[in-house]
Amino acid sequence: MQQKTPLMTPVLMVGCIIILVSFAIRASFGVFQIPIAEEFGWLRSEFSLAIAIQNLAWGIGQPIFGAIAEKIGDRKAIVFGALIYAGGLVLSSFAVTPEAHQMLEILVGFGIAGTGFGVILAVVGRASSDENRSMSLAIATAAGSAGQVFGAPTAEWLLSFISWQQTFLVFAAAILAVLMLLPMMRAPAASKVELQESMGTILMKAFRDPSYTLIFLGFFSCGYQLAFVTAHFPAMITEMCGPIAAGSMLANMGITSTSALGAVSISLIGLANIGGTLLAGWAGKHYSKKYLLAGIYTGRTLAAAAFILMPITPMSVVIFSVVMGSLWLATVPLTSGLVAHLYGLRYMGTLYGIVFFSHQLGSFLGVWLGGRLYDQYGDYTAVWWVGVAVGAFSAIVHLPIRENRSATLAA
Repeated sequence: MQQKTPLMTPVLMVGCIIILVSFAIRASFGVFQIPIAEEFGWLRSEFSLAIAIQNLAWGIGQPIFGAIAEKIGDRKAIVFGALIYAGGLVLSSFAVTPEAHQMLEILVGFGIAGTGFGVILAVVGRASSDENRSMSLAIATAAGSAGQVFGAPTAEWLLSFISWQQTFLVFAAAILAVLMLLPMMRAPAASKVELQESMGTILMKAFRDPSYTLIFLGFFSCGYQLAFVTAHFPAMITEMCGPIAAGSMLANMGITSTSALGAVSISLIGLANIGGTLLAGWAGKHYSKKYLLAGIYTGRTLAAAAFILMPITPMSVVIFSVVMGSLWLATVPLTSGLVAHLYGLRYMGTLYGIVFFSHQLGSFLGVWLGGRLYDQYGDYTAVWWVGVAVGAFSAIVHLPIRENRSATLAA
């Protein structure tokens, strides 16, 4: 029987800080869309493709870093990821062609994989008791949302007095700084039963299980929606939102341009998601995870459809950001918790990493298609409706998942 541990442990606290900084940087890339494109005279699709490649590399790197962590140690994998992350940012600050940015975003994507959910959630999951695991995963996920709260506005603030190149260098220093906390991050080993099973055995059980396939497919739309909004929503609001009225609440808060509102919207999404993710973690302990996931995707689909059908105003942007934010990363503790419940903790990093690859395939499509269809049609309406459709798809595919662990392991 696993020894009961307190909810807040050094592993959880350090994991939250690493994820917060990693995701603050990642969430800021949408703010650079317009400055970089205008400086070099690029099409919107060219920098969009760079961010899309970053997301795809993140997805490819996630199971790789999960396997590295399980073979040579979690902390070594995190150090490796942070070094690649910082290297990609530093080199990107010197890039002057679309192709250079696109290739260097491979390094950034792999760096995010080494400092993000796949590695950190696996460590947090092993360091948590059965009773606390769902909530621990939710707290670590919420730290990613906290990073999103600060990332885009910090980038916007830095761009007000230094160049985007210098901002990239500041972010590189920030991701390296978190490595000083790694000595506190020690997680217990897996159980004796799990240690007896090889990675190949567990992977084959998962690949033969239809439920794992459904989890894989369902996570696709999460990536599509999140990456599209992170990369394109600031620019979309800048160009498509109605003006901010003088004397309005937003104006009195110092948000006087749609550009500033676009950056703040990403922050609002992250802020709302802190509460939404913690609520999902609590609910995952008491209710069926698959039905909670289906409900979250249904809510996203309805919110996105309502937003695009109505005139885009400052108030509708704020309302959508709060609603979407409450559902934003709420899928992560439920999906990772479902993987851990069905297949155990020993190879959770690898198994969740493979599922996360589907998420990042969706991310790649959302970011790249956003830029491509924008260049073709002049706005984001068409690509937005694709996101509505894939959200409805994910709501449906979660329903047949079996949550019976004994049946899964016997398969």
